[in-house]
Amino acid sequence: MVKGGGSRSRSGGAKGRPSPKQAAKRTPAARRAARPAPSPAAPPPPAELFRLGAIPGATPGKWIDAWRERMPRTELVLAALAVADQRRALVDDEVDAALVRLPIDREDLHVIALYEEVPVVVVSAESHLSLAEELELADLAGEVVIRPRDDVLAVEVPGGLPPRFDPPADTAEAIATVATGVGIVIVPMSLARLHHRKDVVHRPLRDGPASSVALAWVAARTTTEVEAFVGIVRGRTARSSRA
Repeated sequence: MVKGGGSRSRSGGAKGRPSPKQAAKRTPAARRAARPAPSPAAPPPPAELFRLGAIPGATPGKWIDAWRERMPRTELVLAALAVADQRRALVDDEVDAALVRLPIDREDLHVIALYEEVPVVVVSAESHLSLAEELELADLAGEVVIRPRDDVLAVEVPGGLPPRFDPPADTAEAIATVATGVGIVIVPMSLARLHHRKDVVHRPLRDGPASSVALAWVAARTTTEVEAFVGIVRGRTARSSRA
């Protein structure tokens, strides 16, 4: 045994360790393989935000999907709006554009009508009115007509009876009351679907007023993002012009 030293390989290096000559003989590919792999690059963050307001019952899903395909670097944030607050949210710059329910004060706004909703009568599943496929206002005479505080149709029913209790706070509470067998509620179809329960049904009201849903934004804040969303709701493709 050599005093003060460990065993040596024939090439002069420490046992198990390549000599300088052996290290120099490594191929470039081997040297590259020995390097740690770089971490995958993180995707770039969204460049902007587009804030879209939506009143209860609005269904912007297909437009949001189209936005994400067409504008991947601009995140769309959906904000729920009460109908009573829809104009204020636009004017106060809480949202960039909004799906609103007409009528709305159009001063300083651009408004594009999108579609109309059929009015329906929500009744208890045990009500005799549930036997009809559709109803008319004359069929509702003698019924207790409940109008919640967020009522958007304000339908006057000839011969309808006012409830003996305070108006419910909102449509959901009104429909819950109807489910107990008390009264009826007249709402746009989307709200009946939104608040659907097993113990109520809804029937189209043939001679009731339709409810229009529109896209609105402040005219002075017509940004590139607003124009892009307008194009989507109007059915323009990514390659089509604004004409």
